[in-house]
Amino acid sequence: MSRMYRNFKPFLTIWAFFFLFIPISIHAQSDLSSGEKTLAREMAELSKLTFEDLMNLEITSVSKKAQKVSEAAAAIFVITSEDIRRSGVTSIPEALRMVPGLQVARIDASKWAITSRGFNDRFANKLLVLIDGRSVYTPLYSGVFWDLQDTLLEDVERIEVIRGPGATLWGANAVNGIINIITKQAKETQGGLVTAGTGTEERGFGSVRYGSKLNDDTCYRVYAKYFDRDIGVDGVDNWHVVRGGFRVDWEPANGNSLTLQGDIYDDKIGDRISVASLDDPYTQTLDGDRESSGFNLLTRWKHVISDTSDMTLQLYYDRTKQNTIILDEIRDTFDIDFQHRFLLSKRQELIWGLGYRFTCDDINNTFSMSLYPDSRDDNLFSVFVQDEIILVDDRLHLTLGSKFEHNDYTGFEIQPNARLMWTPHSRHSIWTAVSRAVRTPSRAEVDLRRNIQVFPLGSSLAVGSFISTRDFDSEELIAYELGYRVQPMDRLSLDIAAFFNDYDNLRTREPGEPFYETSPSPPHLVIPYTSDNKMEGETYGVELAANWQALDWWRLQAAYTYLQIQLHLAGDSECILAEKIEGESPHHQISFRSSMELFRDLEFDLWVRYADNLPSQDVGSYITLDARLGWRPHKDIELSVVGQNLLDSDHPEFWPELLATSLTEVERSVYGKITWSF
Repeated sequence: MSRMYRNFKPFLTIWAFFFLFIPISIHAQSDLSSGEKTLAREMAELSKLTFEDLMNLEITSVSKKAQKVSEAAAAIFVITSEDIRRSGVTSIPEALRMVPGLQVARIDASKWAITSRGFNDRFANKLLVLIDGRSVYTPLYSGVFWDLQDTLLEDVERIEVIRGPGATLWGANAVNGIINIITKQAKETQGGLVTAGTGTEERGFGSVRYGSKLNDDTCYRVYAKYFDRDIGVDGVDNWHVVRGGFRVDWEPANGNSLTLQGDIYDDKIGDRISVASLDDPYTQTLDGDRESSGFNLLTRWKHVISDTSDMTLQLYYDRTKQNTIILDEIRDTFDIDFQHRFLLSKRQELIWGLGYRFTCDDINNTFSMSLYPDSRDDNLFSVFVQDEIILVDDRLHLTLGSKFEHNDYTGFEIQPNARLMWTPHSRHSIWTAVSRAVRTPSRAEVDLRRNIQVFPLGSSLAVGSFISTRDFDSEELIAYELGYRVQPMDRLSLDIAAFFNDYDNLRTREPGEPFYETSPSPPHLVIPYTSDNKMEGETYGVELAANWQALDWWRLQAAYTYLQIQLHLAGDSECILAEKIEGESPHHQISFRSSMELFRDLEFDLWVRYADNLPSQDVGSYITLDARLGWRPHKDIELSVVGQNLLDSDHPEFWPELLATSLTEVERSVYGKITWSF
């Protein structure tokens, strides 16, 4: 604790300074009538949106400013709160299956393999994920622990998904895409909300939320949720979660706004894993609980100077603690980010910003997995600038920018991009982009030792180990993109994106020189594999999203993804990863959703998905069907029944590899849910 206090004392001082110079006057009052914001009213507001409104939702992730989807020079897809509710999903990863260009596969109840445009794995490392602008990627392996990233789904306003690089604004590791989960403001969640449900795999879940006002300018909400989940056939992946949080929004009439929000959680997940051992029979299968806990706190201040100028300052602190069978980790992260937007001229809008992130960890090692040193501090400094230039009024826009970062692994990195948007007609827009992005090394790629296998070798033992090296360099990407959006009819829109990605310095595992070691006992020969950058390659593909309001009461949404991966090893490489990686992402994916308002109070939703086979995983192609029937007997009460994976009793989607956890197939499931607002 003393070490953590010394590390974070300067940041706590900054936070105190932040609050001292942005004074708030908050006085509690109880003038809010109960049920001011009921679920029925929220749904009514959504139903009033015209088809054109839905096609022009405002987003912020592409340019770090509010803009319409139709104006974004990027492959962007938005999952709305209504999409989440009507789909019947119970987690964020499930909702991401709607997005073309994303590869989403379930491993068991709590583990997922999620990426964009290829290189899928449980530890996929080329996708940046944010919740309300707070990065949730872990420096441990440059990926996301999806079991730790959650919130109350009813509080999610939208999920913005960018396929393709976003490093110019968001920095390293925003290589193949960005997922930004944006929650509703507190003023939009006033009143009370209670949900409860149970089913075959969703064995029990519930949540409660309450929002009110502290004064005319200040709204708040608090929430808590719980679930007990078991997706696997053999039941070893039971998942229990308790989570809570709050949000306070202060919006006076002077152009300032302040948000303070935080979450706290405690997870317990059943796990089964096979580990190497120096004792006969040299492999152990261990059952146990993976326990995780943590909290986060975020503060965001925004000052609007005019319609074309504003400033934002954001700070957040995150603490996670994980106790697993093979490794324990405590990680603390502090991040500060400043952004300023203004008009440079009548035809130029400039956005620039500064950022700093500090993270430190403490690791408890085991024979199976260890990191040396077992404690490390890392710093990340960044500057970005982006200039949006109007070449032809309402027709042609050019965006130029770059991110400049300094990290403790590879030093200075530059990540520029150029984007061009042409709008020849109000119903047609064409965009193209060229970008450079890098994935900087993770803690595991420079400090990890993973003992994979132990086997007899004559009268002695041999240990096959993966041993990281400090010589590992950043993976690099040059991406070329082309997109077309068209609205051929008032009720139909199409969004097509094509891409070609050129990768260099991709990670390989190369054999090293064997050596003897005497500790731990007995003495043994180590046969090492080390990380290197001896692979390059290309990925290319096409992504299509279609939205058709067939009738006033019937909406159809479809998505298609085609992906091809071609990887090439250097002449002196002895790695065998290339063919394996090529076969871990499906070539074809199809999603088809149907949403019907059968009667005024009755909803019926169907969702059919197809995923191509994964040759290197020996996972066959599969088709799934989800169905939801929702009934609102009263304006404040919604009852629903959801069936998932209805076409098969069970099917595999992805096998764990780096860690030999239990093999699990996703089962058919049914659950019922009640939602009450007041």
